[in-house]
Amino acid sequence: MTRWRITVEYDGTGFVGWQRQENGPSIQEALESAIERFSGETPRVFGAGRTDAGVHASGQVAHFDLEKATGAATVADALNAHLRPDPIAVLDAAAVEPTFDARISARQRAYLYRIVNRRAPLTTDRDRAWPVQTPLDARAMNEAAARLVGKHDFSTFRASLCQARSPIKTLDVLDVAREGEEIRIEVRARSFLHRQVRNIVGTLKLVGEGRWSADDVTAALEARDRSKGGPTAPACGLFLTEVLY
Repeated sequence: MTRWRITVEYDGTGFVGWQRQENGPSIQEALESAIERFSGETPRVFGAGRTDAGVHASGQVAHFDLEKATGAATVADALNAHLRPDPIAVLDAAAVEPTFDARISARQRAYLYRIVNRRAPLTTDRDRAWPVQTPLDARAMNEAAARLVGKHDFSTFRASLCQARSPIKTLDVLDVAREGEEIRIEVRARSFLHRQVRNIVGTLKLVGEGRWSADDVTAALEARDRSKGGPTAPACGLFLTEVLY
């Protein structure tokens, strides 16, 4: 028995999310089906992060166990062959220790949220960024974002269906920067609450529009009340970019 670690890229449009569900196709289901067609085995695939419906990944990590004797290149190539035509790709595969766990072993997860700030509608970036026509002040957004870095009770930015035991999380990085018409929000932490990143982005957008100040963000955080925070940003702009071990 060999435990395999894979790095996965996917376009989450049209999927119900990472986790297998009865109401539509999932990334986990597609990978498990590809493994079965390749090996004849039916292992479960465990991901580092359970991305929501419509959320993308350029660096999702997962693991599974396989009895079939094979090599890393064969695993990656075979899975990619059986994943077609789904917009899912295995970027690499590696045999790891049996104790490796894609979720539990992770030390940090990184997400990128993309906002395209222009009047014209999106074409090539459609479903891969949040189109916002109102001019946004990225510098003000970044100054407000600094108020959220560190260890806090993030109840204000927690989805009502979140299953985490505690709302206390530590954000290692929350940076906002403009690159031309694109505003890129980078977030890093060991773990996140359900929809925490999207709720933070929706709040920072209010700051960018001049409707909220950095002090308003601090007040929302301290309220520990979801109703005091900003709206939830759409899933299409969010990417899981990296998992560190």
